[in-house]
Amino acid sequence: MPQVARLLKIMKTSDYLVIGSGIAGLIFALEVAEHGTVSVLCKNAPDEGSTRYAQGGIASVTSPLDTFQAHIADTLEAGDGLCNEEIVRMVVEDGPERIEQLIALGTQFDRKDESQDYELGREGGHSARRILHARDATGAEIHRAIFARAAAHPNIEILPYHIAIDFITADNPDARGGKEVCGVYALDMAANEVQTFAAKLTMLATGGAGKVYLYTSNPDVATGDGIAMAFRAGARVANMEFFQFHPTCLFHPEAKSFLITEAMRGEGAQLKTLKGKRFMLDYDERAELAPRDIVARAIDLEMKKSGHDYVLLDISHRDEKFILDRFPTIAQRTAELGFDICKEPLPVVPAAHYCCGGVISDPWGRSDLARLYVAGETAHTGLHGANRLASNSLLEALVFAHRASRHALAHREYTDIPKNIPEWDSLDTVKSSEEVIVSHSWDEVRRTMWNLVGISRSDKRLNLAKRRIEQIAKEVKDYYWRYQVTSDLIELRNIITVALITIHCAANRRESRGLHFNVDCPAHDDQNWLIDSVVHAADISPV
Repeated sequence: MPQVARLLKIMKTSDYLVIGSGIAGLIFALEVAEHGTVSVLCKNAPDEGSTRYAQGGIASVTSPLDTFQAHIADTLEAGDGLCNEEIVRMVVEDGPERIEQLIALGTQFDRKDESQDYELGREGGHSARRILHARDATGAEIHRAIFARAAAHPNIEILPYHIAIDFITADNPDARGGKEVCGVYALDMAANEVQTFAAKLTMLATGGAGKVYLYTSNPDVATGDGIAMAFRAGARVANMEFFQFHPTCLFHPEAKSFLITEAMRGEGAQLKTLKGKRFMLDYDERAELAPRDIVARAIDLEMKKSGHDYVLLDISHRDEKFILDRFPTIAQRTAELGFDICKEPLPVVPAAHYCCGGVISDPWGRSDLARLYVAGETAHTGLHGANRLASNSLLEALVFAHRASRHALAHREYTDIPKNIPEWDSLDTVKSSEEVIVSHSWDEVRRTMWNLVGISRSDKRLNLAKRRIEQIAKEVKDYYWRYQVTSDLIELRNIITVALITIHCAANRRESRGLHFNVDCPAHDDQNWLIDSVVHAADISPV
């Protein structure tokens, strides 16, 4: 039931609307800002997102010892048959130019002491050293550089603590999805009121959905907002069963999702049982450098066999100066929690990390909905297939944000802001005095997803998850239309929608591939399932 106009309020208009302030959103904003005004909505502080927490680095071919073909082959192998090879080639070959763009914007990647060559790291699934990094805080360095440029640009307005609720759409029979996006309703959390934002074109770059799971490496803002919003508006979503679990998050009650970067294993860290036995060679000849799905499942199996809550990650055999120089952020944070990584192993567990599915986009970042582009973790581009190769995510965000901006500027069919945009109407809702319902449902959804739709799945668990989440969805949908929106309610609505899509995709894929493992159909089935899992609004009733 749409919310319709009743009380006229001030409407914010701009040429371009960007939802999300990570690498994808800010690169798009910087490029289109030379040709129009840009409003950037951030649901929290502008730097609070997955870009900032990307420790390892960004993959690109910058060494004469590496080749495009090798990077392409590594990406295809990790993707386990579902990558779009044309997209993989496009992203990899555009990589070096996008890296130079970041450097021109002020990003400072680590270089070797004796030369100006990049100090390249290696991570699981890569056949060569090709990871550019800034110590173990690469994402923070990239965001620092691009945000400084965006904040200083006269055509860019950055609006923190504005959480998007839903797209404003209009019928467009010429659009692929039959609709076009005119803007968005967003809750201004400081003013505690819903505002209307209208624009000629919109970029959706809200990041991932790790908070749909109980344990995640993601920041609190990663609640799948963009995926849920686009799905409700009529866009197709694909491959949500392929959720990557990072093998190594610190196991500590005060760590709050602190990730131990893949780069540590790339530099020789070993996974061991609590008895000190190194176990990865029992699962894959690449040992700790196997792709993340293999490493995460191995850890999960070792934990189940032993009954322990964690395994150990040990880099103490490396030189202390090297460890402290290469991983200063990890060393400092773990020291605050009582660990000395130079002398002892760290307790680690897998946690939900990266969503390989998302809103379907074409090679120019266009969604099914006219006027709406999508980039970054929110998008399904075809690059990752059934499993993302480590450090390809920042590269993908860069390439598609750039391509989307080029397309937006080259195809200016939309010269006017759409007319007759309805303002938000609260429909006589009232403030809730039962916020415990929201917090309880939030916790139940995340626990259900972790226990039943996690690293290893079964038909019985998926069916149980579907029934329970559908019941919660009915309860929350009723609650949503009765009470005034809050940030917690908006996010709950979104994680429920993402959970339903994920369960639908996982239950329908009758095989195991990449990040999706079902004990009831553990083998590949290339004859029937060498395809993407595409979900339409008709398949699931969103909240």
